[in-house]
Order: sequence, then C-alpha cells, then structure tokens
Amino acid sequence: MSPAPSEARAPLSHLRHDLRTPINQIIGYSELLAEEALDAGHDAYAPDLQKINGAARALLALINANLTDDRLTLNGAVAAGAALAPSPAAAEPAESAAADDPSEGDPRPAPTPGRILVVDDQEGNREVLRRQLVRQGHTVTAVEHGQAALEALRGEPFDLVLLDMMMPVLDGYSTLVEIKNDPAVRHLPVIMISALDELGSVVRCIERGAEDYLPKPFNPTLLRARIGAGLEKKRFRDQERQYVEAIERTQRRLHAELAEAENYVRSILPAPLTTGPVHTDWRLVPSTELGGDSFGYHWIDDDHLAVYLLDVCGHGVGAALLSVTAINVLRNAALPAVDFRDPGAVLTALNEAFLMEKQNGMYFTVWYAVWRPSTRTLCFASAGHPPAVLVTNREAERRHAEVLKGGGLILGGMSGVRYRSFTATVDRPAVLYVVSDGTFEITRPDGSMWSFAALQEYLGTMPAAGEADLDRLFSHVKELHGSDSLEDDFSIMRLAL
Repeated sequence: MSPAPSEARAPLSHLRHDLRTPINQIIGYSELLAEEALDAGHDAYAPDLQKINGAARALLALINANLTDDRLTLNGAVAAGAALAPSPAAAEPAESAAADDPSEGDPRPAPTPGRILVVDDQEGNREVLRRQLVRQGHTVTAVEHGQAALEALRGEPFDLVLLDMMMPVLDGYSTLVEIKNDPAVRHLPVIMISALDELGSVVRCIERGAEDYLPKPFNPTLLRARIGAGLEKKRFRDQERQYVEAIERTQRRLHAELAEAENYVRSILPAPLTTGPVHTDWRLVPSTELGGDSFGYHWIDDDHLAVYLLDVCGHGVGAALLSVTAINVLRNAALPAVDFRDPGAVLTALNEAFLMEKQNGMYFTVWYAVWRPSTRTLCFASAGHPPAVLVTNREAERRHAEVLKGGGLILGGMSGVRYRSFTATVDRPAVLYVVSDGTFEITRPDGSMWSFAALQEYLGTMPAAGEADLDRLFSHVKELHGSDSLEDDFSIMRLAL
C-alpha cells in the first residue's frame, strides 16, 4: 500500500531539496564563472558556460514539475517504469537562462556595500552566494546553520542576513524568531532563501518579520536588487534610530534643564513662617514641569508684611521666566520711588515695568497685600487676579468667609493704568487664603466646572485643621477633577493672622 500523501510530503520535500541543491550550485557557479570569464576577456568560454547553465535549469524544471505533492499519484506509474515527463514549464528555463545571460548583467559593485551574514547548510550554496556578494562589493560571513548565525550576530555587527529555510540544528524559521525576539538585532533585515515550492513557509516567515525572500537558484540581478533594497531599508532604519536617539538625548537634556529650572523656581519661594505674629504655609503644584504661578511674602519692616501671588498667562519656560522676574522685583523692592506699603502704588509701577509689548505679548495677574499686625489692618490691591478669601471666627460655631476683591485690569495690558488700594480690618482669629485660578477652575469628569463661589464656601465650612487645610483642599480638588493631574497650576497661600 502506498503511503498517504500527508505521510509522503516530508520525505518528498527533503528529496527535492537534496536533488536541487547540487543543480542550484551548478547554476550559480556557471553564472559566476561566466561573469568572471567576461571580465577577464575570455569571451570564448561564455557560450559553453551558458549551455551548462541552460541544461541545469532544464533539469531543475523537470524536478520541479514532477516531484510535487499533487503528483504523488504517479508513484505507481514511475514504479512500473514510466518515464518522468517534462511539463510545459520545463521549456521555460531556456528563456530564463537567456534572460540571465551574465553578459547582460551589471557587474558594477553595489552602490551601498554592507556586511552580510549568509546562513546555509550547503557549503556550495554558501560559496556561490559569498563569491557573488563579494563581487558586488559586500563583506560576507558564511555559517552553516541557525545556531551559528545567532552566535555570529552576537559577536559582530551585520547589515543584512540571508537565511536558508531548511537547515539542521536550527532551521530558518526558528532562527528568524530568535533574531526578531532579540532587541539588539531585531532591526536587521532578513531575506529568506527558499525554493519556489516553499512559498507557504516563506509567507509565514514574512509574517514573522522577514524582509523578503530569494528563490533558488540565485538570479544575480534579483540577488543584487533584493540585497540593495534590504540594505537601503536598513540604512533608513539606522538613520531613523539615530534621529530618535538624538531627539531622546535632547529631551533628556531639556528635562534635566527644566528640572533644574523648576528647582530654582521653588528655591525662591519663601519658607513657612512658624513663629511670630503670622504663621504661613503654602502649596504649589504645577501642571507642567514649569508653570507661570509664583508667590512670596516678606517683612518690609517690623510692622508690615508684604504678601503677593501672581499668575502669568500660559505655561512653560517663558511663563516661568516672567514669573520669576516679577517675583524678584517684588521681593527685592526693585521699583524705584515706590512705597511698597501701598499696594495700589506697587501694582501701578509694576504695570509700567511689565507692559505686554515689552514681554513678547505675555501678561500676568497679581494680588498684592500688606498686613499690619499692630492695627490688624490688611491693605490690598489686585490686577485681574481672583479675590483672596478671609475666614474669621474659625473657633466659633459659625464661620464667615469674606471675599477680598481688588478689581483692576490685568497687569501689563496697557500703559497708564492706576490701581486702587483697599483696606480691611481683620477680627481675631482669622485665616487668609490667597489663591490662583487653578484652585477653583476645575473641570469635572462630566464637563461641568467648579467655581470660585464653591471654593469660598468650601474654605468657610472646612473644619479648622491648621496646615492640613491645604492638603485637604488639594485632595478635594483632585477628587472633583477625577485625576491627580490638574489642567492648571494649583497655588495657594495660607496665613494665620
């Protein structure tokens, strides 16, 4: 009884492989020798070499036509003495041989030579490929199976791999999988070497990451074209990787510089006051590495404490630079002929110093106040900034949250603006909250917005908890937003007066 077709496929495949291997080598060597003969001026050898090439191709076509899975049914006829009949395809090799006439080929070296790893278990195939590739200008390393290929790839750099399908120790597909699983070499283009009837396996390899395939026997023109295309893609990938690495290096450097700048911005913020007539605390959580919010407080003299918070439009380096510059002006009292105990005069002079037309179109809002403990009076002014919230009677059952509006246009909008000072007498005890809009312009998951009025109510009803007030508020804001990352800088100062 004849074996079932499925049982016969494996040995038939190996039979085809064994029969075609020497024929492919004859074809390869004849083409290579013909090219070398023409280059050396021995044109008389070319016709005989072409005849050898044509005969080998005809024999290869005969094998391909008859030793196929769908002709297994001929086994009985062959056993009875029937001759193998060439199929119509057997006539094609003559045309193919003519088309592959080395005299018509391009013997010039490859325009972009590379380092190529050839992996084939047949020494003759390796030698044919090696000589053809060296002739094209490439540097070639040849190994006999997949395991040796993996060891070679770990030991030296390559630009492309030519990988045979059928090999001992580790076959082509398994070798391809190992290559594509290795981050160090997965970017290398791999071209599979296969016979025409192994296209199913080739497709499987291409789906797994192979770049292309090269059929046996090796057509010099096709070999040159596919090697060239593979090397070109490798070169583009290398350039892309270099660009990405350069971008990543730049990003790391910028990140480090931004982190350094953020540390500087934080370094100029005031330390909490824990002794004396005023106790302070604050929180600043920027929406990006660098934000446009900044604040401070300092004693002008023994009885006047300046308090200020500003918010520059936008975010990033530009906003941070303007913010730091303005804060340093206030902290160092660097406005000439200005009484820094008069908030309106301070903002009027600050406006002239930071006009938008001189600041690349950037502006900011600011709330500035002066607290006088001896009289318990708070004098304040605002340039387009959200009001402060003054919470009194915090130890009593009823608490009052008063809004300290200052009015006034944004700072830097136009020249000649005069800002007005307002004064409030503060009962004892009291807590003053100075905020940026990032503390209340909070978008909820449903798209609705929290409001300043809601913040005012929250501060007025929040149990007295000292410094924990600010952490409680920030947790509440994140819960409202539904995320730990806010859309704007969260800035708030708490002053127990």
